[in-house]
Amino acid sequence: MPTPLTPYEPGTFLNIGTDIAEVTRVRASAERMGEAFLKKVFTDAEIALCEQSANKWQRYAARFAAKEAASKALGTGIGGHFGLKSVSVESGPDGEPVAVLDEAGQKAVAQRGGTRLLVTLSHTAELATATVVLIK
Repeated sequence: MPTPLTPYEPGTFLNIGTDIAEVTRVRASAERMGEAFLKKVFTDAEIALCEQSANKWQRYAARFAAKEAASKALGTGIGGHFGLKSVSVESGPDGEPVAVLDEAGQKAVAQRGGTRLLVTLSHTAELATATVVLIK
């Protein structure tokens, strides 16, 4: 698994993406489709992180929003060369959200002249939002 770069290293801003997700829609999809939905959308690390939380549906929704926001920051959309699991939002050493990219994600970042993605998450009981910045 790739090692994420620390978000505190200096870099140049290249692009930004943001998204908002309804917690109830993510929860309803997971309840309707079961584990297949979670395995299709989230990495094992994300599932483990969300499942240990009392507010797991907000955490899942925030990570779903982050995947969409990352695709917007990269200008790729979801599908083809950048999938839902191309970015995994995990916890850094201080609990901060860290974007970990698979091979396709790393390639998409590099093709746009970037080195990494910075991510921030927020949520209420009903809505989750994420902003992703592509850094050179």
